[in-house]
Amino acid sequence: MIDNYITGSVIKSLREKKGLTQEALAEKIFVSAKAVSKWETGRGFPDISLLERLSSALDISVIELLSGNCIENSNRTAKMTKSKIYVCPICANAIFATGETLISCHGIALPAQEAEEADSAHKATIEEVEDEYFLHIEHEMTKEHYISFAAAISDNAVQFVKFYPEQEAECRFKRSRVKRIIYYCNQHGLFSLEPK
Repeated sequence: MIDNYITGSVIKSLREKKGLTQEALAEKIFVSAKAVSKWETGRGFPDISLLERLSSALDISVIELLSGNCIENSNRTAKMTKSKIYVCPICANAIFATGETLISCHGIALPAQEAEEADSAHKATIEEVEDEYFLHIEHEMTKEHYISFAAAISDNAVQFVKFYPEQEAECRFKRSRVKRIIYYCNQHGLFSLEPK
């Protein structure tokens, strides 16, 4: 994995972006300038024990360094309606982030889920009941195939409900300021709908 990303050109580019000389980087991570020069010319790779210090000196995370994804969050206002959802395929852990990030679970870098419009196999209905939305998802709920969660996203909050196999995929959300509702099928991914 290391030789896929930690290449000389990447180290050099990140070092120069920080305005560091080879000597300054070497000093920060307690190696010789000759070692940094070797990495940058492709004649060697940093030892795994140096990854934390190297990533810290270059102002990126170890995960970013290993994966090659340098995250620059352009969502400075952290709008809830632009939240990203990450779901682990192993444990179904669902993580909400208000901007770009690098999420890892069970050693897997998780991609942000892209919500799709529901198809006939994932049809959902929303009904207004007083100050709430009642969500009903017409989907089987077996141990192998089920809706894992649903969330109502407003401009200032996320309401989250976890579902479990062999129960109904239905819940209620407070209606106030809700812009969209999402739900996640453990086999087919994320679906989205907007309340009318």
